Amino acid sequence: MGKAIGLGSGGLLMERRMHGLVARTLQCFVQDTYGQDCWQNVADAAHLDLPEFEAMLDYESQLIGQILTRAEVELGKSRAAILEDIGTYLMAHPHNERLRRLMRYGGEDFIDFLHSLEELPGRARLAVPDLDLPPLELTETAPRRFTLVCRCKGPTNRGYSRVLAGVLRAMADDYGALVLLELEEGPGEAEVIQIAVIETAYSEGRAFDLGAHGAGRQPGGPGAGRK
Repeated sequence: MGKAIGLGSGGLLMERRMHGLVARTLQCFVQDTYGQDCWQNVADAAHLDLPEFEAMLDYESQLIGQILTRAEVELGKSRAAILEDIGTYLMAHPHNERLRRLMRYGGEDFIDFLHSLEELPGRARLAVPDLDLPPLELTETAPRRFTLVCRCKGPTNRGYSRVLAGVLRAMADDYGALVLLELEEGPGEAEVIQIAVIETAYSEGRAFDLGAHGAGRQPGGPGAGRK
């Protein structure tokens, strides 16, 4: 059975068990953004037996909550800000170039990219079969105005939209688009992102060649191959 990854009030959590790719992503975010010493401080404060996570193993869900709690203190940031920063890191950091390129295949401009988001959970399962992301539903409510609903399941899914908002901001910069985002509570357990695309070609954006081979880490998620 797949594992529903969530970000709940306790952090990036799952029902009972947590996919190691989520834990590895948080580890690499702290290491790459703030340095190894910072990560070691967080790991020590969270009483981790081993400060390195394996992407394809499962971990107890409470671990990631402990790590995020310690990261809030170490970084001096709120959990919401950290989660959004993780989303930006996934798309913008040079170590994640392959993931950024994969997302750019979603379309020629930012609006095309938005329309590809509903396919994201399925594409994630193709890469990692037991990685289940909350379903996404995009509705165009007016010209260049969109509502993106994250169908979270259970309290441990709370906060997924924060990471997704970071992804959206980074990809808007990548495409050179000017967008405004507003996060809201949705019906039931859903989370909602209101998206206003002010300009699709506001700036030059980052270069992207469909035929080029992007740099980045070896397959296996953020931090794969790190020694």
